[in-house]
Amino acid sequence: MRTSLITPSLLALTATPAFAADGGADLLSPNAGLMFWTLLIFLLLLGVLSKFAFGPITRAVEARERALADAIEGAKRDREEAAQLLAEHKRQLDEARTEAQKFIADGRATGEKMRAELLEQTRREQAEMLERARREIDNEKIRAIAELRREAVDLAIAGASRVVEQNLDSAGNRKLVESFLATVGPVSASKR
Repeated sequence: MRTSLITPSLLALTATPAFAADGGADLLSPNAGLMFWTLLIFLLLLGVLSKFAFGPITRAVEARERALADAIEGAKRDREEAAQLLAEHKRQLDEARTEAQKFIADGRATGEKMRAELLEQTRREQAEMLERARREIDNEKIRAIAELRREAVDLAIAGASRVVEQNLDSAGNRKLVESFLATVGPVSASKR
């Protein structure tokens, strides 16, 4: 601030006597006094500016250049980091897709396996139910045949006792008819 007030005041002091002596006429003719004072003021101004103005201006420009270089370098680093992060994200995304496809394939395989197991279990249960039903039918058939034999024995005894018209001992008759039917039963069953 002090320097900026000194420079114009020096210029005004030196230029005023030169114009006053000449009367302001003939500005284009060489004047040694005017040239001396102009050169002296120029050199003083150059020294003052070099000492107080050019240094800070140069330092400010250099600081600005360093700041810009640092900003450019930082931008390059940031761009490289962003490229690395993008590559890493793409790699992770590809891994996630691969893993998801693997999970889907595993799920399908597990579903098919469970389906096959359920079908096999259903077939086994169906076969067991059919076998159980056959056994029950055979058991019922045997029971029905035994019941029919008992009734046939009872009817045969009743018929024979009427024919003979005497009531023989019931246990003996039953044994006799059952032994007869046992010999007759398989023969008649094999003829069917």
